[in-house]
Amino acid sequence: MRGTVDDVSTQLSTSHDGTTGEFVVRAGEVELARYTYRSDVAQRESPRPYLHPLRTREGNLVSLYRPHDHVWHKGIAWSLPHLGQDNFWGGPTFVKDRGGYVQLDNDGSMDTVAVATADGTSTGDVAHFAHRLDWHTQAGAHVVSEARELSFRLADGAWVLTFSTAMTNVSGERIMIGSPTTAGRDNAGYGGLFWRGPRSFTGGRIVSADGVGDDSQRGTRGEWMAFSGEHDEVDAGSTVLFVDDRENPRHPPQWFARSEQFAALCPAPFFSEELPFEDGATLTFRYAVVIADGASDAARGAELAELGRRALASTRAVTA
Repeated sequence: MRGTVDDVSTQLSTSHDGTTGEFVVRAGEVELARYTYRSDVAQRESPRPYLHPLRTREGNLVSLYRPHDHVWHKGIAWSLPHLGQDNFWGGPTFVKDRGGYVQLDNDGSMDTVAVATADGTSTGDVAHFAHRLDWHTQAGAHVVSEARELSFRLADGAWVLTFSTAMTNVSGERIMIGSPTTAGRDNAGYGGLFWRGPRSFTGGRIVSADGVGDDSQRGTRGEWMAFSGEHDEVDAGSTVLFVDDRENPRHPPQWFARSEQFAALCPAPFFSEELPFEDGATLTFRYAVVIADGASDAARGAELAELGRRALASTRAVTA
């Protein structure tokens, strides 16, 4: 197998700026990830935490921030376009009765209220960040309280992000969580932990346990899925792979995957069926994201997915 989570020589280092709301993780001289947990973008873009830039161990950029076609796309972000009547994705909302996407006054925000952990370990092989957030509608109503934790681990030729969230419904009523597809748009079931890749990845390869494919894999189910793309300026490719935790609701999920118009990947538990979110209930989700140097086929994807599983197994679930 090409590397394990523990098979590394370089150690991680971190920095935290509570004023700007940024947590940065480095491996040697390479900045692997920058987590901005206090966003100051316009309300229309649904201010929320995001990871960008994201780089491979060799320093190649694998994320895109605020692209002109969808300015609310920001690296990797936990984004829900249909939380009841509210939009925590950004931009317009799909409204079937009005013929498509409509810009409404419903773009909510995910606001950090406390940072619990922002450090690395004494051995330098793992870094953690944990915080609490309140979700507010555009009108100012507090509808969700969230506990979120991220961890960062090194592997040989790769590194692994784990993302864990526990969301509690404090709205006073049941909320249905859905997607544009549950609202009436065919095969557009995005929503969840969403990645937008660099422009050069457009036309790249979507990799699953069933092989290498294209946008026809959108909506299929599986434990993991990856995107393998090529970089401009350097003769190199990279892979971004998501692993869905087996304890997640609706595991294995349907996947929102896109290559033809732009590079995007998202395990989408609300793809084609709304999920009831009862008042006072807590929903938990966990994912591993493996960021690796080099292109991948299904065989290498399976190896990288095992790195993600190991990282999830060594990371505790977040509690509300």
